[in-house]
Amino acid sequence: MEALRLFLTIPLIAFLAMPFLSIKWRGIVAYLAVILNAILSSYIAINVLGGENYQFIFSGNTVTGEIPVRIDALSAWFILIINFTILTGGLYGIYYMREYLTMRNSITLHVTAFILLHTALLSLCGLQNSIVFLLTWEIMALSAFMLVIFEHNKVSTIKAGVNFLIQSHVSIIFLLFGFVWVAAKTGSYDFLAISQFTHEYGNSVSLVLFIFLFIGFAIKAGFVPFHTWLPYAHPAAPAHISGIMSGVLIKIGIYGILRIILLQNSNLEVIGYIIITFSAISGIYGVMLAILQHNLKRLLAYHSIENIGIIGLGIGIGCVGLGTQNSVVASLGFAGALLHTLNHSLFKSQLFFTAGIVYQATHTVQIEKLGGLIKKMPQTAFLFLIAALAISGLPPFNGFISEFLIYSGLYNWLPNAASGILITVIFSILALVLIGGLALLCFTKAFGVVFLGNPRYHFKHQITEAPFGQILPLYFITALIVSIGLFPNAFLSVVSKPLNLFIALNQNYTSTNIGDNSEILRMISVSFASLFAFSALVFGIRRMVQHQQVISADETWGCGYTGETTKMQYTANSFARSYSKLFRFILLIFKKEKAVENVFPSHAEFESNPYDKVERVLIDKPIQSIRFFMSKFAFLQNGRLQYYIIYGVTFILAIIAIPLIFEKLLQLIEILKHL
Repeated sequence: MEALRLFLTIPLIAFLAMPFLSIKWRGIVAYLAVILNAILSSYIAINVLGGENYQFIFSGNTVTGEIPVRIDALSAWFILIINFTILTGGLYGIYYMREYLTMRNSITLHVTAFILLHTALLSLCGLQNSIVFLLTWEIMALSAFMLVIFEHNKVSTIKAGVNFLIQSHVSIIFLLFGFVWVAAKTGSYDFLAISQFTHEYGNSVSLVLFIFLFIGFAIKAGFVPFHTWLPYAHPAAPAHISGIMSGVLIKIGIYGILRIILLQNSNLEVIGYIIITFSAISGIYGVMLAILQHNLKRLLAYHSIENIGIIGLGIGIGCVGLGTQNSVVASLGFAGALLHTLNHSLFKSQLFFTAGIVYQATHTVQIEKLGGLIKKMPQTAFLFLIAALAISGLPPFNGFISEFLIYSGLYNWLPNAASGILITVIFSILALVLIGGLALLCFTKAFGVVFLGNPRYHFKHQITEAPFGQILPLYFITALIVSIGLFPNAFLSVVSKPLNLFIALNQNYTSTNIGDNSEILRMISVSFASLFAFSALVFGIRRMVQHQQVISADETWGCGYTGETTKMQYTANSFARSYSKLFRFILLIFKKEKAVENVFPSHAEFESNPYDKVERVLIDKPIQSIRFFMSKFAFLQNGRLQYYIIYGVTFILAIIAIPLIFEKLLQLIEILKHL
């Protein structure tokens, strides 16, 4: 109880202190408040993962009833992920926001919203009263909205923020419907009432309930087709907020889905197939659109959708494993999903942070204007490369480990799958293969065009590396990325704690069962550790040998071609041209071009703008139809006061008359019944 009071008191003290602090200290004090709450909540989470129970019941009012706060191993796992990403993002953000210190009011609102977001995310992991959960969900949405629209002087930023806020409330509507339905049938807002509801009303009704709650959480997570807010909000927000949103904000949707699975414990096989379908589509569609993007942060945003699809595949495989009594498949699926949740929070936050450094150095994230940055920003290039290799699922980094577990779950499912289900298994394997291959293509393009080659645009200012304090948290993230890749079993031992909650849903299982995969991972770790050591030895010897040698550098021979070499390089668009032509039946690309003439053309141009076909079909066209319909009533807004008075009087009379007419109709119906 004392811990919870302290948890709520720390942000309150920080809020009260803000008006008395100089603008430079407000961010620091906010970060200190976040550190204290992170230490407190992490201490509780670590104890819970160690086997302790943590539960408090607050006496509520007649509306909410009792307010239980329960922190189990699943909550603890997400609390630790949230805290690490918030702490690294906050430290990075202190340096990132130095350029905006003149925006005094905006900075104050920003740091206040930052504390609120952290507090709300942690609270959502423990609260198990649906009314209070929804109120906290609303606080999270509003605080994230304020963080997204920090640069509110830009029209595109405001549009992105409003889009995010509207879709966040659509998410709340679905969650509200599900929670109120349960409360109406059980008389309780406690999350445990969901289990009671499932037990009393059977599989069909509980499946409908799951679909409503799944949609609510899937909107926040960014599953296709509920993803359309994400590619706008992530690029519009400051870089540290983009990293936090992708790293942990969308993961609260994953937490919600996992929590509902734990509470329902029914229709697990059917639920698994539903999640696998959404996840495979999300993963493939997200990475396919990411390849086409010319905005670096927008490219990374679509990769968030892709990785949510990978996490969802793990969850779906785990559910099918439980539903079909296959403990190995269940363990591998959920273990892969839980570990990839951590992994994605690491490499994706690092990618957004490095993109932010590039933006502050060059004042652009348009890939076509960048190039050759590795020479001026070597540390940023190195950190981006590590995260790019990790997100592509390449060893010896963390993305390989979690994807290996999900692959293993699929291959263990394959021999036991019925003939009809075999198509689903093969489709899931092909989806993962396609996602991995396209991700590698995308980040080859991103790293190659941004950091390699020659500059494509001559900036008027000097481009320099970020200060060490801003880069420092990225090295912490890198250390964890490499550690998970080299020592996966150490992290899987922690993952086994929340994993046991899901395995316990089936009474035939007593513990997790990853089979021989743990030993395979150990062998892989030893192999790559040896490779690392050997590579370090070779480079060390090479450096010693070449230490005294003078290395000369000159321009690369151009085969006698004396044209401007910077324009002879691959651009982001030309790199993906063959791909875009191959999948043009799925993708939507608007082009504007003028044909090239002669060997040295005086003027030529080509511009392509990729667009989300799902957004066009599900959002743009319905909005256009509504606007067209409403335009038919534009004559009512004629600017004449007397007409507006008539409208008001007519409305009042209608409000009075309609109930009277309705009452007379009821009386007439009663008379007709007696006849």
